[in-house]
Amino acid sequence: MMKEQDFIAHVKVEDDAFRIQTVKEHSVGTALLSESFAAVFGAAAWGKQNGWWHDMGKYTRNSFQPYIRSASGMAVEQKVVNKPDHSSAGAILAKVKLPGYYQPLAYCIAGHHSGLLDWTSSGEANLDRRLSKTDCYQEMLKDAPEEMQEVVASLDQPLVDDFEKEIHQWIRMLFSCLVDADYLDTERFMQPEQANRRGQYDSMETLKDRFDTYMESLTANAPASFINGKRAAILSRCREMGGGLPGFFSLTVPTGGGKTLASMAWALTHAVRYQKDRIVIVIPYTSIIVQTAAVLRNIFGAENVVEHHSNLQRDSNDERSPSLLATENWDAPIIVTTNVQFFESLYACRSSRCRKLHNICNSVVILDEAQMLPVEFLRPVLDILQSLQASFKASILFTTATLPVFSGHIGTGPEAFNGLKTPVTEITSVHDNLFEAFKRVELHWPEPNTTTTSDELADELSGYDSVLCIVNTRKEARELCRRMPEGTLHLSRMMCSAHIMEVIKLIKQKLMNNEPVRVISTQLVEAGVDIDFPVVYRAFAGLDSIIQAAGRCNREGKLNKKGELGQVFVFKFENSILRGLMGKGVNALREMLVVSEGEDLFSPACIAQYFSLFYANCNTFDKAEVKKNLYEGAAEMNFFFATAADRFRLIDDKDSVSILVGYGDGATLLEELKRNGPEFWLLRKLQQYSVSVRKWDFEQLRKQGTVAEYAGIFILEDGRCYDEQAGLVLDGAWVEELLLV
Repeated sequence: MMKEQDFIAHVKVEDDAFRIQTVKEHSVGTALLSESFAAVFGAAAWGKQNGWWHDMGKYTRNSFQPYIRSASGMAVEQKVVNKPDHSSAGAILAKVKLPGYYQPLAYCIAGHHSGLLDWTSSGEANLDRRLSKTDCYQEMLKDAPEEMQEVVASLDQPLVDDFEKEIHQWIRMLFSCLVDADYLDTERFMQPEQANRRGQYDSMETLKDRFDTYMESLTANAPASFINGKRAAILSRCREMGGGLPGFFSLTVPTGGGKTLASMAWALTHAVRYQKDRIVIVIPYTSIIVQTAAVLRNIFGAENVVEHHSNLQRDSNDERSPSLLATENWDAPIIVTTNVQFFESLYACRSSRCRKLHNICNSVVILDEAQMLPVEFLRPVLDILQSLQASFKASILFTTATLPVFSGHIGTGPEAFNGLKTPVTEITSVHDNLFEAFKRVELHWPEPNTTTTSDELADELSGYDSVLCIVNTRKEARELCRRMPEGTLHLSRMMCSAHIMEVIKLIKQKLMNNEPVRVISTQLVEAGVDIDFPVVYRAFAGLDSIIQAAGRCNREGKLNKKGELGQVFVFKFENSILRGLMGKGVNALREMLVVSEGEDLFSPACIAQYFSLFYANCNTFDKAEVKKNLYEGAAEMNFFFATAADRFRLIDDKDSVSILVGYGDGATLLEELKRNGPEFWLLRKLQQYSVSVRKWDFEQLRKQGTVAEYAGIFILEDGRCYDEQAGLVLDGAWVEELLLV
């Protein structure tokens, strides 16, 4: 007869002896953590029940217990290779004991290792099938203590504002609580030294004091000027509005208005006033993240700021550092991440990606460069933000110079735009006339029916010592750059991230030293890249793109001191045809130019009108079909979590392939990859040396022998195909710029 202490959850070797954690010890520890996490959104009892039953399948003397003893080395006489299913039993127990409430528990318990499942599917991996696996359940009933089977919490109805649209997220948050609690309790037993390195952060009050001290020093040393006076007014207004009731806010500030620090002032004031746990800053591009995170680490200390994105680098001896540990569950007070990481995680199904979600609850979320939120995913993006604000105690701030329309309704029918239900409060005052005050450029539109060729444009650009030209496609950038004088710099996603960052650094140095610099770029420099040219050219595109491009011109207002303005020229390429969303943006701007009648197109009113015209022409705001997969089955709790996660990809990489290139230090890292194979730390470093291309182009490179495969990773073997100026060179078709975020 096996006793309670004979049922093992985890085993570790310590001082040449086996030390065990029993199933009950682990279940109790996980339940307490999960309960505390879920209490933040009023689901403490649900979290506790999840933790209590999640490992009930380990109470099986003939399946899991032989496996754990064999896998740990405790029992060497019998080798058990296949890991038995230990998660279905607890899900079935929930169905039997709590027939009216079981589904949220069943999704979480059954998926706490493999991920949230679809309710039904054509394969084996669905919750309906898992709940019919009675063999593991019957074995558990024989072995599990009655105390473990009978503990049933008093469960209340989920506290959500809109059941149809939010119950899937409530379950995902509950799942996050369980997964993080499971990991942390296991870590506490298996790796106590690592567990002790977690959570060593300063309080939000301390961080606010540190920020205030920094800003006092910054403003004291800033020269007196009209622009700096306006920046100080914006900062003061943000602090004042930080005390407003939690909800949705916007900070619509012209480029150069200091919105990064001003938004942080608002966020810290708001977080301290309403006891928020953390500030999550969501940014569209990794290039902006790098510079923003560097500023924040300088202010708050590196230990309090976690940078989480695809190009994050770690050294081989750094894999278990506190900052990397915090990327697993976002428990640090300040998180800086990308649109992709943030929103795809909120619709994810995998346990590793969902683990951090519960820590977004009771937080302040800043969406920087909000105009970059993906239009074809705008319905689920706004719905999830509405849910975070209404049901999970988050306050949301949109910051941008070109604020889209996020509230109200545009169009008719099932594909019409339906925005936030809660009003968005603008922080800045309409009486400040900020956009007029920050006017630093003169905008020149092309004459009707006038186009230019690459040769003509190159000749015109060559007449300037310092000029930035932004085009719409990678092909246009490459072809135009070839016609420019020697020394012209090029930026596009045909270059790896390390190459791009190096060129941007060089551009900034040249501008700071007043050295001549000509740059041909795709739109990757438009949002958040702090460069300041006297002259900017922009290929005809949507109004938001043109305004963002203008933000790279006379950014610091240096020309204003001379009584001049920066010059921004919009041009149309000969035979240029833009398709998809970029084409719809062009059409909306053309319509705006007809109806604006000389109005200032930089004004918030005109920008809102532009976005209304743009949205009216869009085909869908729910490309991922979230409504079909997560809303329509809400009443019966029949969700398609795995399907929705697979479809919700802000960057559609199914038709593209990533190739690692030997640019700079990448060459040495690739040699190490070939020698030792893929290791976690090495792949992390190599992410900044990748270029994504379409599958058709990839196949051409492969046929030519230019690309080779190592352990499922593709490497550019022919260094001649990577140009030190333009990046990866393709002979085939070129595509619109891919904005990797």
